Amino acid sequence: MKKTIILLLLCLSLGLPGCAGNPAQAERQLFAMDTVMTLTAWGSGAEEALAEVETLLFSLEDQLSVTRESSLVGRLNQGQTVELTPELTRLLAGTLALSQKTGGALEPCLYPVTKLWGFTTGDYRVPEPAEIQAAQAQVGRLHLDGDTAYLDPGSQLDLGAVGKGWAGSQAAALLQARQDVTGALLNLGGNVQTYGAKPDGSAWTIGIQDPAGEGLAGVLHLTGTWAVVTSGGYERYFTQDGVDYCHIIDPATGYPARSGLASVTVVAEDGLTADGLSTALYVLGLEAALDYWRENRDFQAVFITDAGEIYATAGLELSQCSYHTVED
Repeated sequence: MKKTIILLLLCLSLGLPGCAGNPAQAERQLFAMDTVMTLTAWGSGAEEALAEVETLLFSLEDQLSVTRESSLVGRLNQGQTVELTPELTRLLAGTLALSQKTGGALEPCLYPVTKLWGFTTGDYRVPEPAEIQAAQAQVGRLHLDGDTAYLDPGSQLDLGAVGKGWAGSQAAALLQARQDVTGALLNLGGNVQTYGAKPDGSAWTIGIQDPAGEGLAGVLHLTGTWAVVTSGGYERYFTQDGVDYCHIIDPATGYPARSGLASVTVVAEDGLTADGLSTALYVLGLEAALDYWRENRDFQAVFITDAGEIYATAGLELSQCSYHTVED
């Protein structure tokens, strides 16, 4: 998986089964979008709501999977012009806007290069420079024309950098519309979506994995509804001739990113923003990422460098670690 966040789901802090005096609670586990997902919700409609969330997640997987020929992405990659629902129009438009804002550090049409390195098939290898150059030449553009979409000839779309974040936000909107769920914690394979409040009213506690080990680098404390996504090169990579190659590709070079960052965690109200920026800021590196934050301010972030230093933007509360607070 591209992203890992360790959840601190302790009985006393979140009200899991066996804790007395908690409101009605439901929990489901499923496999979707190539990862294990755990859904927990509280409230009188928790059980029914999670059933609806599960249906939503499978539906989004059918639409966004890059490996299913019948999906939206699959049909676009076959050269078709595809009609879009309003929700999918917002997803693709938002992805294109974020790509433009990050100067292409988030590139939704990078699939030809990603495949070349074997990160979609598991057949890992270091391509020859000429192969990378040829694959980069296939990285075209996604075009939106009203409620239709199409790609440049030969281009291929992959929404893996935004799909689970988008799904989390869609699930939170579903829960909000029901009005019979007081809080929820959705772990979408490491992408975390909070909704509402914990049963005891305290903050959600979300641990950020230490890229250099098995423990935690720190713990976030959040209240309300947030998307929390971490990207790092430490989790999915291969080693050849003593060199590690991570799965996060720098679109500018066609090679795995080497930005000096070990991981980036983004906290945002919008899941697409959190998911896409966690990748893009990792590619950009610390200084450019901080410049982006200062210019935009629609998210908060935690950066861990290859040297193990932790930087957190001023709007976040972290515990169990020493870190530098980033101001203006």
